[in-house]
Formats: sequence, structure tokens, C-alpha cells
Amino acid sequence: MMLLAILLPFLSFMFRGKILTGIICLILQITVIGWLPAAIWAALSLNNARADRRNDKLIRAMKQNQR
Repeated sequence: MMLLAILLPFLSFMFRGKILTGIICLILQITVIGWLPAAIWAALSLNNARADRRNDKLIRAMKQNQR
């Protein structure tokens, strides 16, 4: 998925269900200068999504241990 975020950033957003963000990223990616920021944006977004899932998993585990 990270390779996809770097090579085709808009597809990374589309596969994760962020259609509008993917379209905006595609518009940015169309320009030669905008491709690099689009790739960075997609990679950072992917890392943030993974971190959110890890945090949610940890919070659920902590809540279960409190019971």
C-alpha cells in the first residue's frame, strides 16, 4: 500500500474509501510539480490511518483489562 501511495497517490486514497480526497489528490498529481507533494500527502495519510488503528486497538484492550 505504501508503494501505491508513492507511485499513484490518488489510488491510495480511493482504495481507502476517501473518494473526494482522491480526486483532489489526482488534480494535484496531474501537474509535474504537484506529484511530489501528492505522494508525500498520501504516504503521511496512510501512516496516520495506521497509527489511528493501532491507538484504537490499544484503547479497546485497555478498556477490556479494566473490567
